[in-house]
Amino acid sequence: MDVLYTMLTFIAFSFLALFLAMCFIIMTIFKGKSIGDPKYAPVKGTVFNQLFYFKKLHDYHTQLAKTHPTMRLLAPNQSELYTIDVRNIEHVLKTNFDKYSKGKYNQDIVTDLLGEGIFVVDGEKWKQQRKVASYEFSTRVLRDFSCFVFRKNAAKLVKVISEFSHEGLHFDMQDLQMRCALDSIFKVGFGTELNCLEGSNKEGIEFMKAFDESNAITYWRYVDPFWRLKRFLNIGGEAKLKINVKLIDEFVNGVIKTKKEQLTLQQDSNVKEDILSRFLMESKKGETDISDKYLRDIILNFMIAGKDTTANTLSWFFYMLCKNPLVEEKIVQEIKDVTCSSDESEVMIDEFVENLRDEIVDKMHYLHAALTETLRLYPVVAIDGRTADASDVLPDGHRLEKGDGVYYLAYAMGRMCSIWGEDAEEFRPERWINEGIFQPESPFKFVAFHGGPRMCLGKDFAYRQMKIVAITLLHFFKFKLANGIQNVTYKVMFTLHLDKGLPLNAIPRSRVRSHVK
Repeated sequence: MDVLYTMLTFIAFSFLALFLAMCFIIMTIFKGKSIGDPKYAPVKGTVFNQLFYFKKLHDYHTQLAKTHPTMRLLAPNQSELYTIDVRNIEHVLKTNFDKYSKGKYNQDIVTDLLGEGIFVVDGEKWKQQRKVASYEFSTRVLRDFSCFVFRKNAAKLVKVISEFSHEGLHFDMQDLQMRCALDSIFKVGFGTELNCLEGSNKEGIEFMKAFDESNAITYWRYVDPFWRLKRFLNIGGEAKLKINVKLIDEFVNGVIKTKKEQLTLQQDSNVKEDILSRFLMESKKGETDISDKYLRDIILNFMIAGKDTTANTLSWFFYMLCKNPLVEEKIVQEIKDVTCSSDESEVMIDEFVENLRDEIVDKMHYLHAALTETLRLYPVVAIDGRTADASDVLPDGHRLEKGDGVYYLAYAMGRMCSIWGEDAEEFRPERWINEGIFQPESPFKFVAFHGGPRMCLGKDFAYRQMKIVAITLLHFFKFKLANGIQNVTYKVMFTLHLDKGLPLNAIPRSRVRSHVK
């Protein structure tokens, strides 16, 4: 009985402690947050609401935004403001750029994975990385080299899919796109051949899996109030993250070591095609002090930009084509018209991709519109934002206090009739076309590539890569969902992955049968 009494007493005190802790958290969250004050955005709950709706987080935000274009969710130490107001977004990302930063709250969450890379840092470190990368992206050498790599890997992708098609097997398009994009970014960015697409580099594939899993675990920290405790105790997802980061570090450090050795053997060459070489050359000249740890962070940030932007978008793109066959037919016809090919053309894969030069790719206006429409509905980064470094008033009249987070909801924005019209939720590439020519929108309305001084440097590269891959695959194959009627959804992480992948079947067009070896 004494043991039972002791256990019951312990349980009772545990529940009491938990209850008091929850009361303290609730009081902390709601204290001093000016609830009901019209100067501040309306409160629609706390950050714990996002924990409850986490698996459908972006749709949850979308429903809230339809009635409250700017709103707040309360957190213990700050307010988190969410907005779809284009004026607010331009104000934060451009007009008042210097008043906003990534902020310590966001940096604490992502630093274990992304370190001090360009997506994480502010100030001089951001300017330094931006300057070097900006110079590199503007060079003709990198442009020509990257297009060569994109064409080469697009041809490889056709050959891999051909094997599945010949055997009558379905395949995961997202997985293949991730491998193809990873091969491309490592070659273009770091001068390294991974060969993940062909499956010959097991270490590269394990690295990719570790990084994507770490991406999801790190994003979970935004809704997990106990992640710091879990990290300290090394339990749950935090324990797995630690293991993954070690694997990631070992792999990337190997890339850095190899690149340094290559540069030592090529001292007489001043033309370096990849971005990593450019950073190493800057360090060697003494203009910047770049440690291996810093290089590791730079590599991972460029990798998430180069891999996830194109791979995720192309995965959603092919999903949308399966759902909208008339759009696919228009793109295929445009490919025939621009490349002067037909279903009966006798063209080998390598010969076809070799002809996909800028003058061809740049004429694909409808394809460009379809990819942009995909990004409108399925932006790679569904939520992004900044932290107020000083009190401010947004254009819609709502006030922010120093330390408040302000986030723009890119996924929700793509579904707003107030922004895109009554057909906002429809996949309609024609909304981007005027007299046969692609017409862009304001980067603060179409925020897939961010806006203002931190606008994505690789935007044109991403489009070029996606168009080369899309042209090549659609020239050789028609794709169908493996189960015919599948509806896919997203996995909540920093980038908008398709949950459980995208199983497709590839149906060869007539020319493929005799020319794919």
